[in-house]
Amino acid sequence: MNANSRLKNAGADDEFHWIALSDLMSSLMMIFLFLALLHMLQVDKNHRVETDVRMTAVEARQAIYRALDTEFQADLRRWNAEFDQATLTLRFREPDVLFDRNSARIKPEFDAILRDFLPRYVAQLRPFQAVIREIRIEGHTSSEWRPESSAMEAYFANMELSQQRTQAVLRFAYNLPDLQSEQWFRQRIAAVGLSSSRPIRDAAGREISGASRRVEFSVLTDFEARLLEPIQVR
Repeated sequence: MNANSRLKNAGADDEFHWIALSDLMSSLMMIFLFLALLHMLQVDKNHRVETDVRMTAVEARQAIYRALDTEFQADLRRWNAEFDQATLTLRFREPDVLFDRNSARIKPEFDAILRDFLPRYVAQLRPFQAVIREIRIEGHTSSEWRPESSAMEAYFANMELSQQRTQAVLRFAYNLPDLQSEQWFRQRIAAVGLSSSRPIRDAAGREISGASRRVEFSVLTDFEARLLEPIQVR
């Protein structure tokens, strides 16, 4: 083979090499574009699903609020209670009606309120049980205890008291004949004593002891759990 032939063959080999390399780069670019497109579709799908879940959660919470507000609107004043729309919390805020001072014994006045309130409360929540994660009874106290007690001693003494009070309300709910068949309610109800961790304060930031001693019923939906569910692109 003469020199010219070898040069021609070398040139052909180089051309073939660059064509093959070009094809490989083109293929890799197509794969990259496909993966980028797939990622964009996944991100868009996630965003749309998250938006739908948020809208569904908002609509469910609004529906729960309307049901409870309609049911109890006429009762709140005579119970000295309030209903917070943002947290779906119904708050009983009259300490002299709820329990004796430093006691977990439900007073007769609160007994009568709970007998009226609880069956109606559960009945209004029953249609929403599929989206309700937890119904929480919260017990709150003031930061007061004995004058000689330190802040820490008072906090933990009030923690025990608040837990005993919520357990008393939970036990009361379990024993109500009207709620014996409400298994979904029993599975979702929880009692939490929070001591003085969330006091009620006036405009100047001073604790209002009487208002801080309260019992709250809150509804927690499964919004967070739905956001964490695996999302599939179809």
